[in-house]
Amino acid sequence: MRVLVTGGAGFIGSHVVEALRAGGHDPVVFDVRGEAAGDVRDRGAVSSALAGVDAVCHQAAMVGLGKGVADAAEYVSHNDLGTAVLLAAMAGAGVRRLVLAGSMVVYGEGRYSCARHGRVRPGPRSAADLTAGRFEPRCPSCDADLVPGLVGEDAPADPRNVYATTKLAQEHLAAAWARSTDGTAVSLRYHNVYGPGMPRDTPYAGVASFFRSALARGEAPRVFEDGGQRRDFVHVRDVAAANVTALEAEVEGDTAGGALTAYNVGSGEPQTVGGMARALAAAYGGPDPVVTGEFRLGDVRHITADSSRLRAELGWRPEVGFAKGMREFAVARLRGE
Repeated sequence: MRVLVTGGAGFIGSHVVEALRAGGHDPVVFDVRGEAAGDVRDRGAVSSALAGVDAVCHQAAMVGLGKGVADAAEYVSHNDLGTAVLLAAMAGAGVRRLVLAGSMVVYGEGRYSCARHGRVRPGPRSAADLTAGRFEPRCPSCDADLVPGLVGEDAPADPRNVYATTKLAQEHLAAAWARSTDGTAVSLRYHNVYGPGMPRDTPYAGVASFFRSALARGEAPRVFEDGGQRRDFVHVRDVAAANVTALEAEVEGDTAGGALTAYNVGSGEPQTVGGMARALAAAYGGPDPVVTGEFRLGDVRHITADSSRLRAELGWRPEVGFAKGMREFAVARLRGE
């Protein structure tokens, strides 16, 4: 299968390209970097790249929380306009299979339950609470403690920053394209992806990259809040394998035409951010992390994945466990080193 991989020179995209080649497929790299330079907002360049292509794996995006709404236009341009241009070109070229790099950020806060009120959805945390060190969301009805749980794909979308909003819009655009073309679209909602080739010291790098870069400088990783926030850290090779699995399932007819199907992609091993920092520091050889109490307004407290749908429907399984992944990541080369 000949697959156009947008963002194929990036962190996740380059691993997708490797996984496709290993699976006997023919990936075509389309990226603003590298030899196959191209911008997904350029209709002519995209149309040319689609020649002879059977499917598209859309990884290209501007990532990270950004700077509030100050850079909203840039996020919308790269993520939503770029996706719209790509989908229009696919419709014109007769390419009917798409796998989209989605994100868990579309959910906002994770899933919570209250002993009295059952499943609840707390609102955004206030600056006053965070400043006072009150990091845990409370029940919106009785202000009681909440118990965090796994988020399934049926959870309502609640994007809480510009980046998250653009990722949800990408899914809506892909769903509209699938309906109008009878195409098949899959959104893989990545959780916290880490691994070799992660970008170093950029404003948009994930927390694992920031911790690893600090260790390389001989500095202690700085853990925000109290370190108790829960995430699902999933290895980039497992994410790449999920992309190949989804593409092959589309070819075999296991996904529905004319619709978009979303799948969470997580390790199934929720960890706290503080725990991840300690594991990474131990694997690297120190120094130990420092819990700072700092916070970023707009961050969510807990978000961890229920990836059972991807496992049950497409047969994907993560192969890199947390302990093994941290040991590898501690010595892996980061992009920019």
